[in-house]
Amino acid sequence: MLDDPQERLMLLVDRAKRTPPLPPEDRIEANRVRACVSVVWLVAELKDGHCHFRADAESPVVRALVVLLCDLFSGFTPAAIASGNVDPLAVLGVTDNLSPTRRNGLTAARNTIRAFAEAQLDHAATAP
Repeated sequence: MLDDPQERLMLLVDRAKRTPPLPPEDRIEANRVRACVSVVWLVAELKDGHCHFRADAESPVVRALVVLLCDLFSGFTPAAIASGNVDPLAVLGVTDNLSPTRRNGLTAARNTIRAFAEAQLDHAATAP
């Protein structure tokens, strides 16, 4: 881990540049994450019992953070996501030097991921 918070963010921005942007059909109002100052889209899918997330944002720094968040949660089952309380970005020390508005936006994205997982559990519980 890099000690300098700006270097960490720039590393994440560079990493996110290698992630393809969301196509226009996914950049829709239904995929917008509310409570983010920057425009953020988050797409959630369930494949073979595992959650997969993709995201995009207008701001390069915010995009880097939400792409990392999606990468960290992708591949887990809905139950694992819904039962977890850990903020992986905080554990990695990524959020330590972010503004309160950026932290709030990331919390909203994490809540969107968790809500999707919980909805999958609810759907599975009510399915015949």
